[in-house]
Amino acid sequence: MRTLAIECATEACSAALFDDAKLVDGRCETIGRGHAERLVPMIAELPDKGRADHILVSLGPGSFTGVRIGLAAARALGLAWGAPVLGYPTLELVRARSGQAQPRAVTVCMNGGHGEYFVQNFAADASAEDQVRSLPPAEAANAARHPVIAGNRAQELADLLGDGRLALDLLPDANYAHLLDDARLTPDLAPIYGRGPDAKLPEKRR
Repeated sequence: MRTLAIECATEACSAALFDDAKLVDGRCETIGRGHAERLVPMIAELPDKGRADHILVSLGPGSFTGVRIGLAAARALGLAWGAPVLGYPTLELVRARSGQAQPRAVTVCMNGGHGEYFVQNFAADASAEDQVRSLPPAEAANAARHPVIAGNRAQELADLLGDGRLALDLLPDANYAHLLDDARLTPDLAPIYGRGPDAKLPEKRR
């Protein structure tokens, strides 16, 4: 059974094709912007143009635009191929990457926008210890529970704590999607934003 994994919730854009748990081929590029232009050609560069029996896609949190692009591509391909689509939390993929050598408890810290960090703690058995939150740096430091911090804001958080914690500078990468815990996959493709919308409705006039 082949699986196509799609990840474009951050400044990285990646797509990977697996045969069961074996990586067939994959791409990962840190592009900042331009996911809409790069993702579909990236998938087309894979063997059989990425055609798969199942599709995995990041639900966020991360870039609002990137999350929506990934979901739109996954839904369209799933419909065209008759392939079921499952979503996964972005921070879960970072956690999975951080424990490749050995399972360990980890705090994942990613860029949350507007000067905040997305923060979530995971136990050594890969279970989530809390919900993902978007926090200012000082509050993120208070929320960090573990001596290992992973993510693209790991070093900044470790420097803020100043207590010698190990920082792993990692971005989510679809080439590691085989490490995801099946229990964290969901058919509910609702985006995980991690914070409220930036735009607010105007107050009603009296």
